[in-house]
Amino acid sequence: MKLGKVYIAGHGGMVGSSILKYIEKNNLAENLVVSKSSELDLTNQLDTYDFIKKNRPDCIFIAAAKVGGIHANNTYPAEFIYKNIMIQANVINSAHLLDINKILFLGSSCIYPKESPQPIDESELLSGKLELTNEPYAIAKIAGIKLCESYNRQYNRDYRSIMPTNLYGPGDNYHQKNSHVIPALISRFHYAVKEGLDEVTIWGSGVPRREFLFVEDLAEACVYLMNLSKNTYKKNTDEMLSHINVGSGNDISIKELAQKIAKVTAFKGKIKYDTSKPDGTLRKLMSSDKLNKLGWFPKTSLDKGLEKTYKDFITNK
Repeated sequence: MKLGKVYIAGHGGMVGSSILKYIEKNNLAENLVVSKSSELDLTNQLDTYDFIKKNRPDCIFIAAAKVGGIHANNTYPAEFIYKNIMIQANVINSAHLLDINKILFLGSSCIYPKESPQPIDESELLSGKLELTNEPYAIAKIAGIKLCESYNRQYNRDYRSIMPTNLYGPGDNYHQKNSHVIPALISRFHYAVKEGLDEVTIWGSGVPRREFLFVEDLAEACVYLMNLSKNTYKKNTDEMLSHINVGSGNDISIKELAQKIAKVTAFKGKIKYDTSKPDGTLRKLMSSDKLNKLGWFPKTSLDKGLEKTYKDFITNK
C-alpha cells in the first residue's frame, strides 16, 4: 500500500537510508521528502517547523538520532540526552501543529531495565533501573515513546513507536571506538588483517549475549508497521504501552560474534579480551511475539547479514 508523501527524518543514517531505499525500491511513496543534517538542524524548533510546514508530508519516519556504542555513550552523555530529546520533540510537535496524523518513531532496546527477564516483553518498560552506560540515551528514547502516546491520547493522533534490537548493516558507522559492536569489530579485524597483526583485543569478557537485526529487515518492518490500520495497531497495543519490539528472536555471545566476524574478514590470529573494560548488560534479548503475531518476521540470517555488511565496509571505507 502506498504511503503518500513521506518525510524520512535522518535519511542519511544507516536506518533512515535503509528505509529510503526500501520505499524507493518498492515504489511505496508518491513523493519522498529528505533533508541533510547540514541543511536542517532538527534540534532547532523553528527550522524544523518551517521545513515540515513547507513540505507537508502525509507521514513521517523519525530515524534521526545521535547514536553510538558504550564508549560514545559514556563520553558524551549530555549530547546524547539533549540532542535526541530535541530532535523527536521538534518533529512530533511540529507534525501535530500542522495536522500531520501519521508518525513512526524509532527507539532502541536500551529503553528496558538492566535486569529485565529474558526475552524482554514490551511490558518491562519503566519496571526497573536502566543500564548506566547508556541511561541518558535510553531516557531520551523513552521520552519519545511517551510523546507519541501523549499526542495520541490528547489529540487522537496516530503516532506509533517501534523499538529495534541492536542493528547492523550497510551504511553503518565503522569507527573502532565510537560505533556499535559489529561495525567496530569489522573495522578492527579488517585492519588487523591489513596490518598483519597476530592478535585483536576486544572490550569486556566476551560473555554478554546480544541480539542483532539486519537493518534492511528493520526497514521492511518499519513500512509494514506504518501500513497497518490504526484499529489493528491499537488492538495490539495499549494507549500507555504503545510501542512494539522489532528483533530477530535470537541472541549470540560477543565471543561467538567476534569469531564469526574474524571468519568473514579472514583474520587468523588470536582474539584477546580486556576484562578491565565494561561489559554492559549481560544479556539483552527482546520478545518480538507481538510483531510476529501481526504477521512480520525477519528474513536475513546473521551470517548472511555479516557478509553483506563487510562488503559494504570494503566498498565504502
